[in-house]
Amino acid sequence: MTPAPEPPRWLTEPEQDAWYAWRRMFPLVNAEIARDLSQDSGLSEADYDVLSVLGSTDGHRMRISALAELMHWSRSRLSHHLTRMEQRGIVRREEVAADARGAEVVLTEGGVETITAAAPLHVESVRRHLIDTLTPEQLRTFAEVGEILRVRLGAERKGR
Repeated sequence: MTPAPEPPRWLTEPEQDAWYAWRRMFPLVNAEIARDLSQDSGLSEADYDVLSVLGSTDGHRMRISALAELMHWSRSRLSHHLTRMEQRGIVRREEVAADARGAEVVLTEGGVETITAAAPLHVESVRRHLIDTLTPEQLRTFAEVGEILRVRLGAERKGR
């Protein structure tokens, strides 16, 4: 005979408050920053993510498979996105000489110029919509919570 299932662990009121705060906060803040990024630089969040990762690597290049893994994207999704970015002249794909099956994505000169121009405007938007609205203590707590969740979910620290 199968044991009776455990009853659901319903959220307490403070837990519900935290969950609802997250559910409301994340899309609102993200939408404001994404809107600014698009208006200020003509970039999508995905464009900025690719450009900022490549901009922080030696030689402004990375294996496509490693970039897909870092961004938690399928290789197919990344490939389609890179095609659109290539058409705009901000990245290019190159075969890896030592591995005929491997390919890298590389920032073009236009890509370097694009991320260099976009970064100061983007960071100002992040400050305006998130950082400057919190106290130093709240920022420390926010960072600690984010780090706990990152480790728990097994994600790498992008840009570190």
